[in-house]
Amino acid sequence: MCNLHGELVEDYDNYREQLLEAGLLLGCDVQGVYGLSGTFEGIIEAFERYVTKNGKPLNPEVVRFPPILSRTTYLSTDHIETMPDLMGSIHTFKGNQKAQLAMIDKKQQGEDWTSSLEPADVMMVPAACYPLYPTAANTVLPEEGRLVDLRAFVFRHEPSPDPARMQIFRQREFVRLGTPEQARAHRDFWLEKGQEMLKGVGLPVKAELANDPFFGRGGKVMAATQKEQELKFELVVPVASEKKLTAISSSNCHLDHFGSEFNITTQDGNFAHTACIGFGLERIALALLKTHGLDPEKWPQEVKQVLEL
Repeated sequence: MCNLHGELVEDYDNYREQLLEAGLLLGCDVQGVYGLSGTFEGIIEAFERYVTKNGKPLNPEVVRFPPILSRTTYLSTDHIETMPDLMGSIHTFKGNQKAQLAMIDKKQQGEDWTSSLEPADVMMVPAACYPLYPTAANTVLPEEGRLVDLRAFVFRHEPSPDPARMQIFRQREFVRLGTPEQARAHRDFWLEKGQEMLKGVGLPVKAELANDPFFGRGGKVMAATQKEQELKFELVVPVASEKKLTAISSSNCHLDHFGSEFNITTQDGNFAHTACIGFGLERIALALLKTHGLDPEKWPQEVKQVLEL
């Protein structure tokens, strides 16, 4: 295991250095935080057009969310109980001039100046679909349910040398709110459709049963249950390393988890079930660069044609 860990870190370092030297990523002094070049951003934009084209026949509602959500909304979920190690809480200065001078003095003395800050009314978004559910809170869904095309920046505090494990990144999702049958059908449809789309741009993805990174001893039980019920599948592909594949998309059933948290019901009075497909946009760009080379101009013609590059 130690040897494997060392080999993985070496693979991560090598791929990250290649991306930095090519100017595709711009370095930062914090692991997992990067600037993106115009070329890199262009790949993401091209893939998003591809996603939009594939989702348009389903006639989804389209919404876009910022990377922050209200603290009240965050606390309406169980994220603090299940994944506290990934959260991002925003704090700011609310004091007077005297308090400001005391904070500056702490900074100059090398002390903990952040003790002068207080929580803001917002948190970092921990998953792209989280801002959606409060918009449907305390409502009864139409008989056909709802299908939403959304995108949001997502923050997860897991600094890593792996360039594919960024602390802030974008997820493009299609989320279904409806009956258990509608949610499960949505997940199954997109599990197949997602593989078709990613293979269509030359990525050798495969589906794997997965679980969320729940925290602590209780989290192990939740993860086992999630796998046992086959609620989450990831589409994985080699990115930084052939030894450990990277998830670039996931298809999930949440059961009535968010329906009950936000009092979203179906026509029969039961809590709504939800399901989603999520495409990790930065990870997909990294996978395309790893698979086809660091210069998109030299990618296979059929891939450029599909992505309209």
